[in-house]
Amino acid sequence: MRTGWNVAEVIGVTQETPTARTLRLRLPGLAGHRAGQHVDVRLSAPDGYTAVRSYSVASAWPGDELDLTVEELSDGEVSPYLVHQVAVGDRLEVRGPVGGWFVWDPADPSPVQLIAGGSGVVPLMAMLRAHATADPRSPGAAAPFRLLYSVRSPAAVYYRAELDALARSPLVDVTLVYTREAPPGSRRPPGRLEAPALAASTLTPAENPAVFVCGATAFVETVADWLIEAGHSASRIKTERYGGTGTSPGTRP
Repeated sequence: MRTGWNVAEVIGVTQETPTARTLRLRLPGLAGHRAGQHVDVRLSAPDGYTAVRSYSVASAWPGDELDLTVEELSDGEVSPYLVHQVAVGDRLEVRGPVGGWFVWDPADPSPVQLIAGGSGVVPLMAMLRAHATADPRSPGAAAPFRLLYSVRSPAAVYYRAELDALARSPLVDVTLVYTREAPPGSRRPPGRLEAPALAASTLTPAENPAVFVCGATAFVETVADWLIEAGHSASRIKTERYGGTGTSPGTRP
């Protein structure tokens, strides 16, 4: 774990959606990071005002580079700057990566169920990438992975081309649930995620998967409740939340 603030250089930017983009940072002295960790970013104004926000790391590779995917918040102080103004060559103050609980370990041979709501897919993408590049000798390299990704519309999907490529592996299954607008030819009309669809698209309790759920608070709480009601052990479910109450799947408040 790295402590204290360090200066990272922006070495690449990728637009993921109209309101989100990925920043590739080079952080001297970083010796890799774990899939699922996050960093703090600090912006400082000339008058001394500072704002700090936490962002999940999307990448999972060794070395001194990492990717942050940032979704713009309409009332945000930090995210609009990161999404629209930061350019290659700029420098950002960064603390971390940190976090040792909501992480995937390649030494774990368990099947893995990932469930994302909106931008909650970011740390789960790090886990998918870590799985794809894991040492073939590690127990987790042969573990089946499933991703259930709830997203508003096709235009809002992060990492679409890479997800399609990963899903061609026999070990990876990707299911997208569109809540507001589905693509032409979709077998499922747009609508919020419901408990039956969750059960039909995820690994079963009998398979005893390690489950990672990330998204807005209400989404995460509702999905976790449904998983436990379906028979999953609470000890096998790890959650990470962002923002306020957000919008829950299904019809629960």
